Amino acid sequence: MWSAGKIKSAYTVHNKPQLIKGGSQYFTLLLNLIESAKISIQLQTYIFEEDETGNLVGKAIIKAAQRGIKVQILLDGYASRKLSKLFITELKSSGIQLRFFEPIFSGGSYYFGRRLHHKVVVVDGFTALVGGINISDRYNDLPGEPAWLDWALLVEGEVAFELHRLCNNFYTKGWGEGIVLDKNSNLNAVDEKSNCPIRVRRNDWVMRRNQISATYMEMLKNAKEEIVIMSSYFIPSRFFRKSISAARKRGVRVQLILASLSDVGIAKNAERHLYRWAILQGVEIYEYKTQVLHGKVALCDGKFMTIGSYNVNDISAMASIELNLDVDSVEFVGSVKKIFDTIIQKECYRVDEYLVLHGYSLFERTKQRMAYILFRFIFRLFTFYFSKKGK
Repeated sequence: MWSAGKIKSAYTVHNKPQLIKGGSQYFTLLLNLIESAKISIQLQTYIFEEDETGNLVGKAIIKAAQRGIKVQILLDGYASRKLSKLFITELKSSGIQLRFFEPIFSGGSYYFGRRLHHKVVVVDGFTALVGGINISDRYNDLPGEPAWLDWALLVEGEVAFELHRLCNNFYTKGWGEGIVLDKNSNLNAVDEKSNCPIRVRRNDWVMRRNQISATYMEMLKNAKEEIVIMSSYFIPSRFFRKSISAARKRGVRVQLILASLSDVGIAKNAERHLYRWAILQGVEIYEYKTQVLHGKVALCDGKFMTIGSYNVNDISAMASIELNLDVDSVEFVGSVKKIFDTIIQKECYRVDEYLVLHGYSLFERTKQRMAYILFRFIFRLFTFYFSKKGK
């Protein structure tokens, strides 16, 4: 099994994973999970919007609470701030535990700009969904409006109980019990044939957690044949780029699946500023052409993958609180690799290397460089941390 650096995070073995595509597949599954809950529902997400999709999920959760299911919801206080008081009151009045993760904190350490970027749902401590999908129409298939491309991992088994405990800790801030479940009862329900090693990975710079970043570094260090990275906002740090360069020098094939259409124009232009560097390293760049790409997945040698909320940029590495799952399975990751190969072949176009190296006008190159500088400046401005002396 893989081990990411000095961070020791044990795998659980008795798990059954399934890759879930965003859109109708994800939200149909989510609603079914809510309806089938027998004891508890825990939901943590960055964006929860009061649109058609948000209202559909909200009503389903309220019905679950009304039939006696314990419901715990934690939302980012910045990204979900537009929820109306009426919507929030309806949730709370049905018995749902709901609170917001506030964006500004102070205490032993002081910091500004921290965000809860989790996208996780845990049902009965046995079934969970972890990915990059928010509760919003943009991530759902609606008439005439296909969903952004995104992914989640459906897991049944031991790792779901680990996610249940993590959700409890974040919701209660380490105080109180939250939702208490019996781990042994869940273990008895695990199919003995379901043996897929999976572990929970977190990034939270303030709390000195960098497990997801460590996973990416370990993949780049240990890869023998190929790395495939799908990232919606791919603006890697210098250290990350050096790791890609080192992998390429060893002969590792590196494929990037990036957005062609983006919801953040400055991020796309900043990303394209790095295309020249990537192509000079021999990295293959594919832009997804069908819809906005929002997925965050990486595959290594067809046997290991990481999936979740983590983007390859400094915001995910050093500002937001991120959640991923690592899967160490030739059989499962091999099946995901086939899906990604098909996406590359049928839904992407390869970026023209000659155009990047020689075809961009001075205006285009300047615009891309300025976007990169501005993106880095904004990151530094809104993710400024400082600690008391001696901390």
